[in-house]
Amino acid sequence: MKAVLLAFTLLAAMIIASLLTGVSPVSVGALLRGEFEGNTAVVIAASRIPRTLALLLAGAGLAVSGSIMQMLARNRFVEPSTAGTADSASLGMLLVMLLAPGLPVFAKMLVAAVFALAGTALFLAVLERIPLRSVLLVPLVGIMLGGVISAVATFLAYRYDLMQSLGAWSNGDFSMVLRGRYELLWIAAGLTVLAYFTAARFTIAGLGEAVARNVGLDYRAVETLGLVIVSLVTSSVVVTVGMIPFLGLVIPNVVSLMAGDNLRRTLPWVAFSGAALVMFCDLLGRLIIFPYEIPIGLTMGVIGSAFFLYLLLGRRAYAA
Repeated sequence: MKAVLLAFTLLAAMIIASLLTGVSPVSVGALLRGEFEGNTAVVIAASRIPRTLALLLAGAGLAVSGSIMQMLARNRFVEPSTAGTADSASLGMLLVMLLAPGLPVFAKMLVAAVFALAGTALFLAVLERIPLRSVLLVPLVGIMLGGVISAVATFLAYRYDLMQSLGAWSNGDFSMVLRGRYELLWIAAGLTVLAYFTAARFTIAGLGEAVARNVGLDYRAVETLGLVIVSLVTSSVVVTVGMIPFLGLVIPNVVSLMAGDNLRRTLPWVAFSGAALVMFCDLLGRLIIFPYEIPIGLTMGVIGSAFFLYLLLGRRAYAA
């Protein structure tokens, strides 16, 4: 109970710090009283609160998506940025910018989701055709597939002078989040809740298709639901703030080490921890070179890649 209270206290402290941190000064007393002068109220309502909500929603959604992908692939090294999902969503966004730039944001997200779904399904289809796949081969397949998709996107972006846009989708950055530009992430929140209510099915599916069918579970339907959740969450995050690498890898592994693999029990902690880690990395990027910012894609990339290497080199038995 004390650990739970401490965790929520730390997250609350980071939320307050997120609301206070920025070029425009905001005092703790004014924040607690809700009394602001001049443009401070506009800054809080239009920038700080939307950014903080976006951090919480994106972090929770991507962490839960990582858990689902690891169950479906039955591998601890899989998540949207190591399975071609995020690269496919970026490619979809790029094609929308080329072929139909006037589409509304929601329609762009749906196109990105379709590409993310196709990329993830292709990744799982390739895995099914690899005999006796090793623990380390699975993420390598995903990284290579993502590299091919990324190369196609880079070629098109270079050809049509859209490299800056592609870079924005590939590297997460919350600095441009404002009121009216983050609301797609509420879709990720709804899908995260849906994932919790279907968590028991994902847990059984993670035991393999044969086991799932033996207990009467429609494995293909559960796999399709998982792919749809992962694709929609990933595309909503990519469209809004760009991709946050390794988040879906780090958090599910840490939570699983402490609480096991029953998703019905662990998913709330996965979502909570994902939101907390994204909040921490964003604050770190905002404070290191204040008043300038380091995009969260870089801070999370450093932390996530270090943890990825730790899993590869030091926890192979656990990953198996």
